[in-house]
Amino acid sequence: MTSPLVHLDVAGGVATVTLDSPHNRNALSRRLLAELGTHLAAAGRDAAVRVVLVRSSGRVFCSGADLSEARQGTAGDGPRAIVGLQRQIAALPKPVVVELAGAARAGGLGLVGAADVVVAAESVTFALTEVRLGLAPSAISLSLLTRLAPRAAADVFLSGRTFTATEAAAIGLVTRAVPDDALADAVAETVAELVKGSPQGLAETKRLLNGDLLGRIDRDGEEAAERSAALFASPEAQQAMQAFLTRKKPA
Repeated sequence: MTSPLVHLDVAGGVATVTLDSPHNRNALSRRLLAELGTHLAAAGRDAAVRVVLVRSSGRVFCSGADLSEARQGTAGDGPRAIVGLQRQIAALPKPVVVELAGAARAGGLGLVGAADVVVAAESVTFALTEVRLGLAPSAISLSLLTRLAPRAAADVFLSGRTFTATEAAAIGLVTRAVPDDALADAVAETVAELVKGSPQGLAETKRLLNGDLLGRIDRDGEEAAERSAALFASPEAQQAMQAFLTRKKPA
């Protein structure tokens, strides 16, 4: 039997969703996206759940799109699934907290952007590397552009550079960055405060906060997914992804 790539545990009003695909650094494969969506939906329906906590096993939170699938031409629905996942997180009637103990790259930042609260260890790094592979962060821009100041978005989108959790907090990508040894306590404190909210209060407050984000996704999501899929299929991106996977320099 195939081991699951995402786990769901419910206790004390908290649904903990753990990404556990170490072989590809929690890349957003079709299977991981499907399992993640299924668990989020289950948490949303569970009357015992007040808060959803998304975390990861291993040293990387999420490495972005599964380039092996994209290179094989089997990721045509991937951008659409990533758009849908951001909408699902934003529309979930319960706060979604992301705990970042490991690096987040490219498409993985879509989960960060769509979440309500993000707590990161100071050692965590981020990068939007799409520009270096002939791609653009089209699908995940739907949530990221609502979080980042325009100048900050231009900087990290165009450069593809690696930046720290402290900078991520300063530009609005994460809620706060804490020392590594304080991460577990900081997340527990955050979740404990959120659990005190009433179901109706939490749901209606999320609706208030995320109205603009959901409107953007509903208006621009399909176009963003189509644009992203076209870029993944382009000769330039295919060559760059192949070079990345084989550790060779692209032409």
